[in-house]
Amino acid sequence: MSAAVERVEEGSVLERANAFARANAFAKANVFEKASVFEKAQADLERIRELKSRISGMERTKLSTRALPTLSAFTSLLPGGALQAGGVYSVDGSMTLLMGLLSAASADGAWCGIVGVPEFGAEAAAHFGIELGRLVLVREPGTSWLQVSAALADALGIIVVRQSSAVTDADAAKLAARLRQRGSVLISFGTRWPGSEATLAITDSRWSGIGRGHGYPRERLVTVRSEVRGGRPRVVQLRLPGDYAPGATPPAAVPMLRLERVS
Repeated sequence: MSAAVERVEEGSVLERANAFARANAFAKANVFEKASVFEKAQADLERIRELKSRISGMERTKLSTRALPTLSAFTSLLPGGALQAGGVYSVDGSMTLLMGLLSAASADGAWCGIVGVPEFGAEAAAHFGIELGRLVLVREPGTSWLQVSAALADALGIIVVRQSSAVTDADAAKLAARLRQRGSVLISFGTRWPGSEATLAITDSRWSGIGRGHGYPRERLVTVRSEVRGGRPRVVQLRLPGDYAPGATPPAAVPMLRLERVS
C-alpha cells in the first residue's frame, strides 16, 4: 500500500515538475517574444526619429535658401517679402523697377541673364549695384526667346525676358517646373507672365529739382502697384534720386541710383 502511494506521489511530483517546466519554458518564450517585439518597436521608433530629423534638416535648408536677397523697398510688394527661388514675376515696362529687383541678388553673387531687352544699359545697371561680370545679355534672341530663357534657367539665378510672342500655358508650365527644379527666378519684362507671383507697375511719377528754366532732376517719387496672385493689390511710394547735372559728381555718401520706400 505504501509503495503504491509512493508511486502515485512520485507521479504527481513528476507531473507537477513537467507542468512547471512547460510553464517556465512558455514564460521564457513569451518574455523573449515580448522583448523581441519591444526591441523591434524601439528600433522602428529610432528610425522614424532619424527620418524626421533628416526631413526637418532638409526643410530648414530649403526655407533658409528659398528667398533671394531683395531690396527692402520691395518687402511689402512681393509675397514673402522677397524674390523667391523658383518663382515667376512680371514688371510692367519700368527699367527702374527691373534693375531694383536685380540689384541685391546680383550684388550678393547671383548671375543674371537679360533676354530680348536691348535697351538694358550696362552703365545704369552698374549704378544700381548690378555686377556686370555676372551679367549675360542676349539682346536679340528673335523667335527663340523661350528656348534661350529655358537654357539660361539651367545656369543662372535670375532670368529677365521680354516676350516677342505670346507664351502658351503649356510652355509656361514647363518653364515654371524647370525654374522650381533649378531654383531660378524668371522676371517677365513688359508683359504679364501666366501664373506670376506678383506684377509690378509704376502708376504715378513725379520729379523734383526742376525750376522755371533752371535746375535738373534731383529726385523722383513714384507710386508702385503690385498685383499679387491670390491676394489684394499692394501700393507703396518709392523715392529715388534722379539724374545729376552733367559733369557733376554725386555725393559719395549717396548712391547715384537707389530705391527707398516712402510709404
